[in-house]
Amino acid sequence: MTLPASYPIARSRPLDPPPEYQLFRTGRPITRITLDFDDSVVWLVTRYEDARTILGDPRFSSDFSTPGFPARLTAQPPGPGTFIRMDPPDHSRLRRLLLPEFTRRRVQEMRPAIQRIADSLIDDMAGASPPVDLVESLALPLPSQVITELLGVPYEDREYFHFTTKTIGDQSVDPEERMKVRNDLKTYLDELVAGKEARPVDDMLSRLGQRREEAGVSREEVVGIATLLMVAGYETIANQIGVGTLVLLEHPERVEELRRDPDKLPAAIEEIIRHQTVIDYGARRAATADVEVGGELIKAGEGVVVVLASANRDEEIFHDPDRLDFDREQRDHLSFGYGIHQCMGQLLARTQLEAAWSTLFRRIPGLRLAVPVEKVPFRHDMFVYGVHALPVTW
Repeated sequence: MTLPASYPIARSRPLDPPPEYQLFRTGRPITRITLDFDDSVVWLVTRYEDARTILGDPRFSSDFSTPGFPARLTAQPPGPGTFIRMDPPDHSRLRRLLLPEFTRRRVQEMRPAIQRIADSLIDDMAGASPPVDLVESLALPLPSQVITELLGVPYEDREYFHFTTKTIGDQSVDPEERMKVRNDLKTYLDELVAGKEARPVDDMLSRLGQRREEAGVSREEVVGIATLLMVAGYETIANQIGVGTLVLLEHPERVEELRRDPDKLPAAIEEIIRHQTVIDYGARRAATADVEVGGELIKAGEGVVVVLASANRDEEIFHDPDRLDFDREQRDHLSFGYGIHQCMGQLLARTQLEAAWSTLFRRIPGLRLAVPVEKVPFRHDMFVYGVHALPVTW
């Protein structure tokens, strides 16, 4: 097999990363490659240890404006509050404001509400006439409803929020329409945040409004944080539920294993997240100094793409990495990132996945695909991998 000269690389099997990654890991784990959308040349990083090194090194910037950053030439720079595309000190200032909202205690307090949402959605699904689309019935509405509950969106406005998050994440919608919807969402959130500052209640936006001045954070930045949570938190979990359910249905022996031993579910979630890494494009960085990694000198001003899906299938770290193994000892996958940009919402994500899969396979024990896996429409052209639809029956 000839190693490709450009990136991204097409999959040959929908539930596995491109096989070329294995060749890169063993032969050229850090290599120069051309990005197919703008012909810029960056470093492609495919090995687990090199990925951790780069993601944990502050000399690799997450800021779009850093020289050499691998961003589409037409991409808009991130707005205020988008801390995942910032470096310290702004990243630290904004992340610190949000940290109390994602503690283990706070997520545990949300668990009953998350379970209630999952129960309601799956009850409706079980009461429908199959086949049904699991994406529309569960994968999309669960994280959307959880985020609106978390932020404190008024009940009467939640349908609007579900519409906006779905539209923003749908690449088939005209880009101008998606941008208009996103701008309308920011306008709505600005009014909502202002209202909660004036009349605070017990929800995230109220608490952020109460703490923001002391933390040196503007209202515009709080709105940006809320927008980020609405879009990023929603899209990744929705696709993890979709493609994760699919890989379980393709491995019925693993579903039976969970039925026999429900206590394995937390380990199963970690393994599914590793095996089906939905951040398909990779983590982007730009070097701000000359750094040697894995025997290669990456110079200041050079872009880097860390391929998380490849690192999570690294045979040097994970034995038989293509196997879905709930008894795997090594669980330190990179699906939530690593270093200062490691996902803050990972506990909330795991809680949603647990509620979704434990309830789904208990309430609908005969769940199976309604079409051959080859007929499932996968999201091959998007930053977050997953399925556009998942027809199921029972």
